[in-house]
Amino acid sequence: MSFKTKQDQVADILRERVIAGVYARGTKLKQSEIAEELGVSITPVREALHILEAEGYIAGLSHRGLLVPEFVPTATREIFDLRLMLERELTAHAIPNVTAANLAELKSFQHVVSEISRGRDPLATRTANFRFHFRLYELADRPQTLSFVRVLWAKYPFIYQELGNRRTRHIEEHEGFLELVERGDRDGAVDAMVDHIRSGWEELHRHGWLEGGPAADGDRPVEAVGGG
Repeated sequence: MSFKTKQDQVADILRERVIAGVYARGTKLKQSEIAEELGVSITPVREALHILEAEGYIAGLSHRGLLVPEFVPTATREIFDLRLMLERELTAHAIPNVTAANLAELKSFQHVVSEISRGRDPLATRTANFRFHFRLYELADRPQTLSFVRVLWAKYPFIYQELGNRRTRHIEEHEGFLELVERGDRDGAVDAMVDHIRSGWEELHRHGWLEGGPAADGDRPVEAVGGG
């Protein structure tokens, strides 16, 4: 088991909060407030924030300290394409490593996602969704790819989880994916995960959240390659 320093533990907490949207975009992160909330000294918080800045989760601006950066709609397409490719890779490598115990754990995470989503708590839903996906991706045993994907999630607008009927659909997509994993259908499960990621992107377009409005038929995201 790998040892984690206090600053690493704080960094893990802050990464999850940035990705889940606990810290709103444009929010200035105050070391003293974070330290008090987590019950640690300023030092591990300061070091953790430096780690997150180097990784791209937060940005340092002159005379304004460290901020959670705003989303850049024009950059979202590239981020999506990278997510599709790398998360397909992680899923393909994770599925052969899923044991009965792992599957039960993933189902437990999914149960939490389902219950929280029905309670209409966006922050809790995004946090539960993050934990479901990244517990799966950890099973791939590809730490460098996992780190890249975490950064991509921090830059991606998960607002789509509150758009239209996405809340119900993303629960159904998770459950369909788990059924395929349980049946041992690796290729089907990988395809289901890719479709799940793509459907969130399409939800953003349907609601005109991204620049340019709904995607035209000829403007579909590129297919992920490899890992199938």
